[in-house]
Amino acid sequence: MNTSTEKIEPPATKLRVLQVEDNPLDVELVQRELRRAGFDFTAAVVQTRDEFICQVQAQCPHIVLADYNLPQWRGMEALAILTHENVDVPLILVTGALGEVTAVECLKKGVTDYVLKGALARLPVAMHRALREKKLRDQRKEAEESLARKVEELARSNQELEQFAYIASHDLQEPLRMVASYTQLLGERYRGKLDETADKYIGYAVEGAQRMQTLIQDLLAFSRAGRKEPAKADADSNAVVKDALLNLTASIQESGAIVVCDDLPVVAADRLQLGQLLQNLIGNAIKFRKEHAPTISVKAEAAGDFWQFSVSDNGIGISAEHGEAIFSVFHRLHTRTEYPGNGIGLSICRKIVERYGGKIWVESTPGEGSTFKFTLPAGAGQAKGASA
Repeated sequence: MNTSTEKIEPPATKLRVLQVEDNPLDVELVQRELRRAGFDFTAAVVQTRDEFICQVQAQCPHIVLADYNLPQWRGMEALAILTHENVDVPLILVTGALGEVTAVECLKKGVTDYVLKGALARLPVAMHRALREKKLRDQRKEAEESLARKVEELARSNQELEQFAYIASHDLQEPLRMVASYTQLLGERYRGKLDETADKYIGYAVEGAQRMQTLIQDLLAFSRAGRKEPAKADADSNAVVKDALLNLTASIQESGAIVVCDDLPVVAADRLQLGQLLQNLIGNAIKFRKEHAPTISVKAEAAGDFWQFSVSDNGIGISAEHGEAIFSVFHRLHTRTEYPGNGIGLSICRKIVERYGGKIWVESTPGEGSTFKFTLPAGAGQAKGASA
């Protein structure tokens, strides 16, 4: 306990003090001590439980000073009433003799402090500390509520943006398909019949329309990854990888890629989204290869309630400065002439992983290869171990 030598700065606003006391002399002694310490206050005095409830409901006090023992009830009951009324008000016991055991028990139950009537010089110190702690609680609560509102607004904004991207991309597909189709027909019919410049312009138009079609399809895939609710069913990663490799057959044969997979676990994730995730990572490992055939390894190890997957390759690698940026939408490290794509694949991977409470990152050495790692929750009945 601090002594009365602690410096006290009276609050700037007028305090509403509620005293629970049956002895008029004690009431006057307490108020005189507060005036002496410079507190500007109004005081209401009650003796019964009903009077206390009426005062709290009529005009909520800033602080309660309660005697421990009263003829009809105990001051400690005031604490239960404040809790029932959902009122956060400091309560200080101002009482006669109070054993140490009783005092500690009162503090454990939520009493802010206690002051003996024989040492009222401590009361201003206790009040100052109690009001300061109440102010900090209010500020923390206000900050938490503000943060919760911002999180809710952000979630709503993200949902609206995803919905907009889906609708816009979906509605753009048909007119763009017509533009691409007729531009291609124009090129086929008049190629060589016009001058070289005209052939070049038609080629640019066809290429631009095809690139826009790919971009719209990627945007649709990105928006779908955000709109679909995380599934509660389990997915067998081994079966999902087999499907992904079948989808990548042409790329694997063209590049001569060797893909080696360990025995993979069952995870709590949607099978289609897991397939999209693994196919994107394996596909990138094939795409960003060096001159020789790529070698790709897919593994998983237990990490608490999650499984940590790794997709490793011996490709061109990624410099550390781009390790986080590559997961952003439309972020590209190379030109389209070097490597095709719109820079959406890894952002889709991150969105899928984070929707299941996991995380994704890359470890890479430029010129030697990359290892993409991500975590997903373990499926029902899966053995879980400590992180390696």
